[in-house]
Amino acid sequence: MKLSECSGRTLAFLGDAAWSLTVRRKLIESGNGKGSVLQKKTIRYVSANAQASFYDALHAKGFFTEEEEEIFRRGRNDNAGTVPKSASVADYRKATGFEAVIGMLELTNNRNRIETIWEQVNETGEAA
Repeated sequence: MKLSECSGRTLAFLGDAAWSLTVRRKLIESGNGKGSVLQKKTIRYVSANAQASFYDALHAKGFFTEEEEEIFRRGRNDNAGTVPKSASVADYRKATGFEAVIGMLELTNNRNRIETIWEQVNETGEAA
């Protein structure tokens, strides 16, 4: 499937899974504990509020490429229908945009860029 054929929601769907897998793998690799501890730490990275915060911090640094910003907007602006009670509409939309960027990177086999995003997120201290 071509990137141009994917909606923002489709990219976010893939990005959600790719980001979750990246987070879980990285937490395990760094020796971050057992199941219940890992689950609590994972939530710090995969919640809508966390992802919105990551986007804001990285965007403020000018981190994202022009293409990534366009994919972010495509994901953010796609109508989600419902928003979880745990997040504001604005944060949920930003998180969807963030996930769309991850989905685009996964779809184009750019795992190195996903790893770079992971590193940058951890440098910001936002997930702590």
